Amino acid sequence: MKVGKIAIIGAGNMGSAIAKGILTSGYLPASSISISDPREKTLEALRQQGFNAFSENAEAAKDADLVLFAVKPYHIEGVIANLKDVLTPDKIIVSIVAGVSLKELASMAGADKKILRVMPNTAISILESMTCISGNGNTKDCMDSVKELFDQLGQTVIITEELMGAATVLASCGTAFALRYVRAAMQGGIEMGFGAEMAQFITAQTVKGAVKLIMDTGNHPEREIDKVTTPRGVTITGINEMEHKGFSSSVIQGLIASYNKMG
Repeated sequence: MKVGKIAIIGAGNMGSAIAKGILTSGYLPASSISISDPREKTLEALRQQGFNAFSENAEAAKDADLVLFAVKPYHIEGVIANLKDVLTPDKIIVSIVAGVSLKELASMAGADKKILRVMPNTAISILESMTCISGNGNTKDCMDSVKELFDQLGQTVIITEELMGAATVLASCGTAFALRYVRAAMQGGIEMGFGAEMAQFITAQTVKGAVKLIMDTGNHPEREIDKVTTPRGVTITGINEMEHKGFSSSVIQGLIASYNKMG
């Protein structure tokens, strides 16, 4: 069953990215997407794109089949409390709020509600998100619909809620971690003689190609690495130097530090 009308509560970076992604995918027209936000300037920009934009959350949510919460964690309880009369049991409630559990959401919205936690990343605006989904016991009849929606915006996996923290770090924070590598490689390219724009282009395309190799073949990264690390070659020399400086260890420790921060 396709979700017909969506309300997005909060037009920050992720809320806006999701709205843009849905529109770009062609899954729903802008007229079927309502967005609420307290900032009038933001609302006006959304209206110019064809979205239904409201300053009141209840106005955005009242006719929606699916209500998606894209607000700060410290706002979610108050926002849901003000929507208690609107969040009827037939509506699908989706939260992208990091660190707020399904149990906590149910205590705010009601135990009879269909509630899902969804963790996308900002690449959702260009239909390349890695989105992880988990739901409570009331979502069996709507899980496929929610997955179908986010399938339009990249790749999705359904996971148990206990993995949602790890998914947040690996898929959402992971965008920043990957881009930090890109920036570092650019800086190295500049030191070797490339201009900044050319260094960025070469690095980005190289990373894109490397990722596509493992996505298309299913090969372990080491298998592809072995293809370019010839004996006494420049590649293995560079890799070994990076490892001596703690490259892999630093990445792993960074991921675990972010994960522990969520606890």
